[in-house]
Amino acid sequence: MEDVVDATQDKGSPAASAASTTSATPTMRSSRRATTTAWYSHADCAGHEMGTWHPESPARLGAIDDRMIASGLAEVVSHEEVPPADDADLLRVHPQAHLDRLRAIAPQAGYAAIDADTMMCPATVAAVWRAAGAAVAATDAVIEGRARNAFCSIRPPGHHATRDQPMGFCFVNNIAVAVRRALEVHGLERVAVVDFDVHHGNGTEDILAGDERVLMVGLFQHPFYPYSGVDRPAANMLNVPLPAYTDGAAVRAMVEARWLPALEAFAPQMIFVSAGFDAHREDDLGQMRLVEADYVWMTQRIMAVAERHADGRIVSCLEGGYNLSALGRSVAAHVKTLSGD
Repeated sequence: MEDVVDATQDKGSPAASAASTTSATPTMRSSRRATTTAWYSHADCAGHEMGTWHPESPARLGAIDDRMIASGLAEVVSHEEVPPADDADLLRVHPQAHLDRLRAIAPQAGYAAIDADTMMCPATVAAVWRAAGAAVAATDAVIEGRARNAFCSIRPPGHHATRDQPMGFCFVNNIAVAVRRALEVHGLERVAVVDFDVHHGNGTEDILAGDERVLMVGLFQHPFYPYSGVDRPAANMLNVPLPAYTDGAAVRAMVEARWLPALEAFAPQMIFVSAGFDAHREDDLGQMRLVEADYVWMTQRIMAVAERHADGRIVSCLEGGYNLSALGRSVAAHVKTLSGD
């Protein structure tokens, strides 16, 4: 395991400076404690497609829905409305030119290529704005006390989208949009992002690097697409590259040694999760060896930090995960843990 940056050792980092602050500003705490896990998804998110051959397909959401129903979890979560995002929310993260470009490129028929594996179809813009809208709505609900935590079953994913460049199946950065909503609209002072996708969240890092209100902790297979995250990351980025075939035991040891001390020191008022499940051992788009029990364990540890510092506030957004069976099982395990069921 290669250690790239240790946020807990940087005395000038947010992790160190926040240790002496209170865990939450009183005005940020909701007046009542919700007990439900909110579920955000929308049919528009299934409209986007990039060809029958493409692994980032509408079938991903179908596999998740099937597993949620079969497991009984669909009756446990609270299904919520998903409005499309307002441009004002996206503009806290992306420049106007980025949004204009997406609308201009969107084809009337067929596909418009962004890069070799990222394309737009006529339904893409609606899906992109609806996915970001889910992240915004979930953030509002959790902060306002209408939900204990939330999971957004959305696509396209977002963590590769930089400030001004769609890439890696991603068009806008859903997690970054939600983070900026929490900071700029709701007035939170410290939020954390946890990214356990098999690929480095380069877009999220591009947008949030240097923002002392944010601590991002991530693991990713390395070397691997997008071949980033290891060259002098900012002090608020705790990147842990892992070699191919890393198993759950090694990931758990890393979380205990690296992530948890940094998160505890930072004392976030809310935690956002880039929940990619392509580090599962059955997923062909990665070469790591995680299983459902590892996602349960990481979710439990994230929840414990959130309970201590953030009134339990967590918003989790789907990123990767392309083996349909493993994806459905892993999301169900993650959501079951969030729900306390």
